[in-house]
Amino acid sequence: MSTNILFVFEGARTEDMIVRSLKEYILSNEDLIITCVFGTDIYQLYREIEKDEDFDTFNLIKERNAANKIKLKDYNRNNFAEIYLFFDYDAHASLAGATNQYGNEVKEGDEKLKEMLSFFDNETEKGKLYISYPMTEALKHIVCFETFYELTAKCKGHNCKYKDDCDKKDECMSELHYKAIVNQENIPHLRDIDKYTKEIWKELIIAHLSKMNYIVNSLHKFPQKIEFQQDIFEKQLDKFINKKCPVVSVLSAFPVFVHDYFGNEKTKKLLH
Repeated sequence: MSTNILFVFEGARTEDMIVRSLKEYILSNEDLIITCVFGTDIYQLYREIEKDEDFDTFNLIKERNAANKIKLKDYNRNNFAEIYLFFDYDAHASLAGATNQYGNEVKEGDEKLKEMLSFFDNETEKGKLYISYPMTEALKHIVCFETFYELTAKCKGHNCKYKDDCDKKDECMSELHYKAIVNQENIPHLRDIDKYTKEIWKELIIAHLSKMNYIVNSLHKFPQKIEFQQDIFEKQLDKFINKKCPVVSVLSAFPVFVHDYFGNEKTKKLLH
C-alpha cells in the first residue's frame, strides 16, 4: 500500500515555504509529500461539496488547475495514503457572510465550517482539514513568546453582525490587512520562513501547541493529548468569535498538524 501524502493548500507562496521548511527539519524522514493548491478560500470548497453528493477530494484537486494536473498526472487516489487540507478561517470572505449577493439569508460561514470539519475528519478517506486562525501567517505572528497565548486578531470585518451598532466600526473597517499587521508585529527572526532552522521550528511548535492547549483547556503548557479540530473551533467560537467584538485566538494549523501526525510522545521527543 502507498505511503505517499498529499497536502492541499488554500494558497501557494507562504504555505509552500512552510512545508518546504517543515520537510527539511521536522518531516525529513517521512514518505513522499506532494503539495497542491486549491486556489481560493474554504467557502468555495464548501460549494463544491454542496453540489456533488459523490464528492471526490483527489479528483477535485487534480482537475482544479493546470499545475495540479501536471503534478498529479501519474497518480490516482490509491497512490496516497493520506490527504491533508490546510485553509484559513477567512471569516471576512464574501461567502462567509449571512447573506448572499442578492441579499438573501444563507448559512453563515461558521456553520459551513462546522460541517467542513465534520466532513474532512479522516486523512485516509476524504482528507483531514486543518484551520489557521485567522490566516496562514498566524505561524509567525508572535511579538513575545511569553504573552503569545493571549494574542487575538479581529476576524469578521464586514461580516460582523454587530458592526452597525459598534462605536469602533470605522476603525475596524479601515484596519490593516492581517498580513500587513503580522509584518509589523512579530519577532525579527520569525519574519523569513525560508530562513527557519530546526531550533526556530521547535520554539514555534511549542508556542502554538501550548496555546492550543490554552484555547481548549485553559492551560498554558504543552498538551498531554491530541485535540480534535472540531473541539478547537468550538472553543474559538465560545471564547472569542461569538462575542460583541469577534476575534480569534491566533493559532497556526501547521504545529497542530505535527502534533497530530506524530502523536504526543513522539512530538515531545522531536522537540528535545
